[in-house]
Amino acid sequence: MGTNNGKFGMKVVKAIVIALVFGLVAGGTFAGVNLAINKISGNSTKNYGENVIEGTAVSTATAVSDVSDIANNVLPSVVSVTNVSLTQYRTLFGTSVQQTPSAGTGIIFSQDSDYLYIVTNNHVIENSNSLTVTFCNDTAVDATIVGTSEADDVAVICVKLSDVNEETQSLIKVCVIGDSNELVVGDGAIIIGNALGYGQSVTTGVISALNRKISATDSSGRSITNTVIQTDAAVNPGNSGGPLLNMKGEMVGIVSAKLSNTSVEGMGYAIPSSTVTAIINEIMNSKDGNASSNSEQSSGGAYLGIAGMDISQSTAKQYGISTGVYITKVYTGGAAEKAGLSQGDVITGFDDTTITSMSQIKNILATHNAGDKVKITIDKGGSKAKSTQLEITLGSQSGLQ
Repeated sequence: MGTNNGKFGMKVVKAIVIALVFGLVAGGTFAGVNLAINKISGNSTKNYGENVIEGTAVSTATAVSDVSDIANNVLPSVVSVTNVSLTQYRTLFGTSVQQTPSAGTGIIFSQDSDYLYIVTNNHVIENSNSLTVTFCNDTAVDATIVGTSEADDVAVICVKLSDVNEETQSLIKVCVIGDSNELVVGDGAIIIGNALGYGQSVTTGVISALNRKISATDSSGRSITNTVIQTDAAVNPGNSGGPLLNMKGEMVGIVSAKLSNTSVEGMGYAIPSSTVTAIINEIMNSKDGNASSNSEQSSGGAYLGIAGMDISQSTAKQYGISTGVYITKVYTGGAAEKAGLSQGDVITGFDDTTITSMSQIKNILATHNAGDKVKITIDKGGSKAKSTQLEITLGSQSGLQ
């Protein structure tokens, strides 16, 4: 009995000692594990004094891989823009003009009782001889230029609602414009556009950087620096003018450029919606565009009835033609057609002013009314040897077709 009680007591003592040892080892192990975890996660609680650098917080972001709802909602507001521009080139027989088609993208942003308004890039519609807009159901209609900002690479074009059939009108939508100032780096990004001219396609990525400054050269050779949004969503030829969307499906920019370099991938740029909105408002408030529009407009009601492109000294020297305004189109029923002006003629003088740009012509027209007689100097076919001065009676816009 005594022996058994003694053995039992020894067993109890051994059990207590083992438990204590296990507790010390386990406690040390768990403490070591916790210390390691804290060090890895940046959540160490050790006091290093006042200058404590905090660990990064656990992210609440979720991966967005399915954007089908956004695409289905926004695609009806995106159009393909086909521009047939005029390109001058020299041959053994003199200067010729070739029609060159190009593809881009546009975004329906507004409408009134007569027109549907679309924003795109200026370089998409530059030097246009004819513009065609194709909607989401492959219906195509002619478009005209409302106004442009060459420096910002933004343009507004429009189509007549009467040219858009009822079925198409029931399908298309006006895109919601968001606030690009709310973007942060890492936000999800979606691009929709007429990539390679094959029709609308969707690419995804993130906002890579904000307030990037990139420089480009415009058609007149000037260097222009713009502040843009950078994204890694794929940008390809034909995407220009298409929407950059946030994860709400709002347009927060319009695609403008891709950095092209064999050692660089995933660097596309978009003009912020804050910039685009300001330009749209300016164009829509004036409804006569600005100096870079290729069609004449006048608040005084006087119209010559042409579309034209500026011929700089360098271009004139390259192609052996006169500096001035190259006539890309003569509108049926206008004063220019009645006076015998033709596509390919270069306007070099208007009254007593030497003409070097389309903006000059529009400024002069603003001082006249329909019915006024003016003197215009033209070089037929762009040749200085065929320079002549004509007296033209200005018409009105209602007479143009």
